[in-house]
Amino acid sequence: MSQAQPAGTIVWKDLTVENADVIRDFYAEVVGWKHSPCDMGGYDDYNMTPPGSNDPVAGICHARGANANLPAQWLIYVAVEDVDSSIRRCIELGGHLVDGPRKMGSNRFCVVKDPVGAVLGLISK
Repeated sequence: MSQAQPAGTIVWKDLTVENADVIRDFYAEVVGWKHSPCDMGGYDDYNMTPPGSNDPVAGICHARGANANLPAQWLIYVAVEDVDSSIRRCIELGGHLVDGPRKMGSNRFCVVKDPVGAVLGLISK
């Protein structure tokens, strides 16, 4: 998320898995995405870009370090006004905090689980 997006906007998609290199190649072959490395300090995660574009649409990440707790599924990130307020409201409504809150660049994010078990990333400036 390079600039502030209105609350409620889907701003990013990530897949966090044990071996991002293999899955990166899988999606390159299946959907035609190009990949570019994103240095994570000792290993690379990947930004995935559709054919004919220079703008990444998703990330494929290793389930290591701070990302070890993230579920191995496509995770969308939705912009919110305030991550902490959204976490409180999630819990009040029967949801759970899965991961975070923590920093991602200049943003803060977390992963929550709704009352039926679906997960969602929340992100704010």
